[in-house]
Amino acid sequence: MALKIEARRQISTRMLYMTPFIAVFATVVAGFFLFMLLGADPFEALYEFFISPLETKYGLSELGVKAAPLIMIAIGLALGYRANIWNIGAEGQLTLGAVCGGAVALAFWEETGFYILPLMAIAGMAGGAAYAAIPAFLKTKFNVNEILTSLMLTYVATLFLAVLVFGPLKDPMGFNFPQSRMFSDSAILPIIWEETRLHAGFIVALLAAVAVWVLLTRTIIGFQIRTLGSAPAAARYAGFDRTKLTWFCLMLTGALAGLAGTFEVAGPIGQLVPNISPGYGFTAIIVAFLGRLHPLGIIASGLLMALSYMGGENAQINLNLPQAVTGVFQGMLLFFLLASDFLVRYRVRRLKPLVEGA
Repeated sequence: MALKIEARRQISTRMLYMTPFIAVFATVVAGFFLFMLLGADPFEALYEFFISPLETKYGLSELGVKAAPLIMIAIGLALGYRANIWNIGAEGQLTLGAVCGGAVALAFWEETGFYILPLMAIAGMAGGAAYAAIPAFLKTKFNVNEILTSLMLTYVATLFLAVLVFGPLKDPMGFNFPQSRMFSDSAILPIIWEETRLHAGFIVALLAAVAVWVLLTRTIIGFQIRTLGSAPAAARYAGFDRTKLTWFCLMLTGALAGLAGTFEVAGPIGQLVPNISPGYGFTAIIVAFLGRLHPLGIIASGLLMALSYMGGENAQINLNLPQAVTGVFQGMLLFFLLASDFLVRYRVRRLKPLVEGA
């Protein structure tokens, strides 16, 4: 029996927007059987994963803490993906942003003033944008694939951070631990919900999502980005400059990732340490696609992925399940999302045999 994969003549817009919900449902069903294989009560495990984190004030606040960097990075990635510009190195740009923002905090360690946090934010955005400029330059000058360069630079950034916290930025009073001094109060983000860790970075992430939505839907450059991604030939015919758009998308993505990194070290961490992020830069890729590359949809998907981090921690602590459960859930979600998108855009058709009886 011969099978052929062919593109559908007409793609259902309704089904295209239903695929994230289908993917989430399929992930929950698959997770049910996964927990059974791991020897846990699947109902209790799903409860710990999806419900228990939302039952307390602390849980709700932590949802915002973890969602903030995911949303901020994902909206930048979505902007580039709309134009078929594939930045996979947001994790590295987050790290460089944290380094630059943290360096400002340490430089003003003995001072107080309202200007320190804005300077940290500017430095973090500049650091992330500068790091994203490397794949942008290689792409526009030598046509080097930005997927490979941005991804490989992530590991360079991680090692650079390790060099700093083991060396020049190490806390001299830190008992030789690889970490910087704790930031001063002026370099710490204000808390927006008392007795929790929810900081102002969450509000900035929501505002950034709205700003990118306005950029995409109400500006000329947003129209150019959408056209470049959906109709490259029309974009060339209209004279849209792909080089400038590539620089714009990568630099803006890097700036937002750098800002997210600065908010991590100026928020829940409060200092520079070797591991700033549990992989937010990579998880944000799933967030962007689960939100259909729409800034407002990304807010919802960012909260969902933040819940997966918290659920994984709950399952690990309360049910003694492995830490890898979080990554497995996120991977299954991406798999089912891609599979659903594929079936919406393509169909599998059985070919009739050329010779009767064959």
